[in-house]
Amino acid sequence: MAYFITKACINCGACETECPVSCISPASDAYVIDGGVCIDCGACANVCPVDAPVQQ
Repeated sequence: MAYFITKACINCGACETECPVSCISPASDAYVIDGGVCIDCGACANVCPVDAPVQQ
């Protein structure tokens, strides 16, 4: 199951730099994860200061 980023995102960008497959990108008010590319590794969740990335 892929990760997705909840409304808790504070737009800090920590997750984007940690993603090994570059499936995280900035959107208008938060980051988004491309679920078709996400490998479910959890790297984004491990660095997020507000626990915004969660598994679907």
